Amino acid sequence: MIINPADALVLAQDGNALTAITDFIAAWPAMWPNLWISTQDTIYMVWWATVFSVLFGLPLGVLLVATDKGGLIPAPVVRAVLSAIVNIGRSLPFIVLMVAVLTLTRFLVGTTLGPTAAIVPLSIGAIPFFARLVETALREVDREVIEAAHAMGTRKFTIVGKVMLPEAMAGLIAGLVMTVVTLISYSAMAGAIGGGGLGDLAIRQGYQRFDDHYLWATVILLIIIVQVAQSLGDLLVRRLSRR
Repeated sequence: MIINPADALVLAQDGNALTAITDFIAAWPAMWPNLWISTQDTIYMVWWATVFSVLFGLPLGVLLVATDKGGLIPAPVVRAVLSAIVNIGRSLPFIVLMVAVLTLTRFLVGTTLGPTAAIVPLSIGAIPFFARLVETALREVDREVIEAAHAMGTRKFTIVGKVMLPEAMAGLIAGLVMTVVTLISYSAMAGAIGGGGLGDLAIRQGYQRFDDHYLWATVILLIIIVQVAQSLGDLLVRRLSRR
């Protein structure tokens, strides 16, 4: 039987792909201990960076709305300064930000290497990002609801905590999920300067040692983490939207 050269090429490529998949599956048990440690490091970095992003980004976003013209405490100069800080923080590429804050990281943590050190630039990069998302979510709150609370003599701080934030909760959760997904990608980049996690493993074992199995494995795990975070966030947003 005569086989067309083009068909032979397709068969060879299919065979190579099948062999590559088989080799990858066979190598998984040996890679798993390193992958599991790196996955834990990634989750650790993202978790604490998310906590700090909420602690600092949420009040910053509230201030951006409250100090705007027509806000609860109009202060155009203050808002302009805060907005400029947020814009600067968002404009810096994360890889540049990591290098720029190395001195601060060493001062706060005592080292520039490892997952704990990576939390510093991750938080600094995510805080202005989340603050803008908070600002956007709060601006979607019905002004009539805020004005009604204000007309009843409700204190401004109470309006924020009992009216604005609950009304914007679905948007805030959606913004938080977006921030978490962004932090996961940032954490992978942190591996470029020894930040640990899956990104660091991909660079050390995959790129520098030319091990494609580690590259594929880290990509798969990062995709899984993102999908889990996004799915849980979407579920929570849908439940809040039905209320």
